[in-house]
This record gives sequence, C-alpha cells and structure tokens, in this order.
Amino acid sequence: FEALCFDFGIELDDVTTEKAIIRKEKHLEEDVEADGDDEVIYKIEVAANRYDLLCLEGLARSLRIFTGSEATPIFKIASIPRGSMLQMHVRPQTSQIRPYVVCAVLRGVTFAEVRYNSFIDLQDKLHQNICRKRTLVAIGTHDLDTLQGPFSYEALPPQEINFIPLKQ
Repeated sequence: FEALCFDFGIELDDVTTEKAIIRKEKHLEEDVEADGDDEVIYKIEVAANRYDLLCLEGLARSLRIFTGSEATPIFKIASIPRGSMLQMHVRPQTSQIRPYVVCAVLRGVTFAEVRYNSFIDLQDKLHQNICRKRTLVAIGTHDLDTLQGPFSYEALPPQEINFIPLKQ
C-alpha cells in the first residue's frame, strides 16, 4: 500500500490505532491499557489541491482508477423540467457580505449512517481547508424531503438565525 501511495503521489504518514494515538498523547507506556479502538488507522498526506482525496470514498475511487480496476466516471448534468427546478433568492444586503452563491441539488442520493457520517466529515474538512474555516465559503447541506421553497440566502443578525444541525 505504501508503494501504491508513493506511485500515486501521496504519502502514507503512519499506520496506527486510536489506542496508540491516545497512549502517545498521554505519554503512557506500551504495557499500560489505553481507551480507544484497536481499528487500524492510515494517516495519509494528500496534496492541497486534491479535495476529492479528503474522504475515504474519494481516495478509494482515485486509487482504483489509477490502478485501472475502475473506469473514470463521467458525470452529467441532468435535464430537469423547468417546473421541477428550484430557485435560490439572494437578498441585496447578503450580496454585500457573500457576493456569490452556488447551489446544487443531488437527486436519488440515499444516505446510510456510515455514508452520511463520511459526507459530513468531508464537509467539515472542506470547511477547514478550501473554505478557510468558513471565512470564504459556508457549505449548507439540506434534506429536500423535509423542505419546501421558496429558498432564500440571507444575512441575518445571529439572534435571528434559527439553525438545526442536519444530524439532529
């Protein structure tokens, strides 16, 4: 695996476990029992411009494509009937704070718990990296089965924001 990572252009930094990480952080000896899991953790350093490698699914797909065991996917924009399209309305005062808004609707996506957790983890990593801790961009993920338009993007004072995290 280390050779594959090297050939692909990423670096395998460490192979460890949660217990070993906790032991190291708490400066415990090897024979002292530590909390945590024995599941093996691969720490991989990826290039700053490869956001597709920040999640396990993206990394696995990229390695399968690199080794020739999977074809490169072809993504297409769906042709949606005009009546099914959604609109995002941006208030003028919002454009002074965030001049650009990009929206996407992913249809036919089902999240099992593991896939959902991985998706949220990727969103958090994107917030920390490309979004510069949300100072440049904020990513919102919403379940359209629970929402109904019209949709608006607004700059509100903090006390007027009613926010419920997606996990809740």
